[in-house]
Amino acid sequence: MNTKYDQREIIFKPIGIIHSPFKDRKGMPIQPIGAQGVKGKIEIFPEFKDGLKDLGGFSHIILLFNFHLSTDYKLLVKPFMEDTIRGVFATRAPRRPNQIGMSIVKLESVEDNILHISNVDIVDGTPILDIKPYVKRIDCVESEKIGWLEKKVNKFDNKISDDRFSGK
Repeated sequence: MNTKYDQREIIFKPIGIIHSPFKDRKGMPIQPIGAQGVKGKIEIFPEFKDGLKDLGGFSHIILLFNFHLSTDYKLLVKPFMEDTIRGVFATRAPRRPNQIGMSIVKLESVEDNILHISNVDIVDGTPILDIKPYVKRIDCVESEKIGWLEKKVNKFDNKISDDRFSGK
């Protein structure tokens, strides 16, 4: 096994921007399940518009985005609904070494370069890095273990964020 790695910088160019009712991280849903019915839009930049062809045939999409409000990271964090310190890679915390987020949202419609979506748990102004169609048969895997979240997973429905990941 090769343990050498390349430390070069990887640069992503946003393909669009999300518009949501959440102007601040504090008080927004912490997962899409807690954002049921929350509407938003994704404005795809004109040079990427052709990439939306055929996307309207899918009911849900996977959004990969930049946690643009996170400027640093911690490898040990206290997740929402938790008082125990956990490794960042065992959480969905936004303050990560590479500030990449992922969310699955409902695609309501596609109009020109605008995607109308719902179940949005993303702050307004977030840069979108990529979009992929969600396909249950391919993307849904039955979990055998969910670690420390075993006793917490059913409590996400109406939870909102506090300021623990605001960098303060």
